[in-house]
Amino acid sequence: MNIFHDLTVKPWVTSQGTVENLRDKAAARKLALKVFLAVVTVLFMLLVVAYARRMAYEDWRPSPQLGLLWANTFALILSSVALQWAQYSVRRGHMDGMRVALLAGGAFTVVFLVGQILAWRQLGTMVYFDVTNPAIAFFYLITGLHGLHIMGGLVAWGRTFARVWGDFDVAKIRHSVELCTLYWHFLLGVWLVLFALLFSGNNNLDILLKLCGIR
Repeated sequence: MNIFHDLTVKPWVTSQGTVENLRDKAAARKLALKVFLAVVTVLFMLLVVAYARRMAYEDWRPSPQLGLLWANTFALILSSVALQWAQYSVRRGHMDGMRVALLAGGAFTVVFLVGQILAWRQLGTMVYFDVTNPAIAFFYLITGLHGLHIMGGLVAWGRTFARVWGDFDVAKIRHSVELCTLYWHFLLGVWLVLFALLFSGNNNLDILLKLCGIR
């Protein structure tokens, strides 16, 4: 009976089922990430609208424009570029390039977070600092929430980076790298919008209020 069972088994069916299961799981994870990103988008859109509404009041005083944020933005751009490089490398089977790119992406992201903390401290030491100023309160709220999402991304990045040493499933790593890349590109896009908002002062107030439907 054992011999007959061995002769009649169809290993390709099992293999095909495994591949299909992997594809289904990958599709489900990607869909879950997209749903999460949609929720985060709504959250930050509400923050932008609230920021614009508060700007319409006569007592609004824009927060100081910190030059350090330019360097932080550049670091986040480099991290997103590095993740894109990692995705490009893993798709072409360049595992060493993928490892280097992942490491660079994580390093630049940490630089961004450290820079944001330094920006907080720099803002707090300024002579005209006033935490009751709504603009400064919004600055901490907006950058803090964005930083928390970056830290969440670093958790996923760390799990992926820990698995790329030694023997690993290339298909799973490729999927993880693709999800990290998508998340990093999204957070970069969100930050660029927030960065423009924080540095707009009152120069583009009318445009912002019209976009938010306030005027």
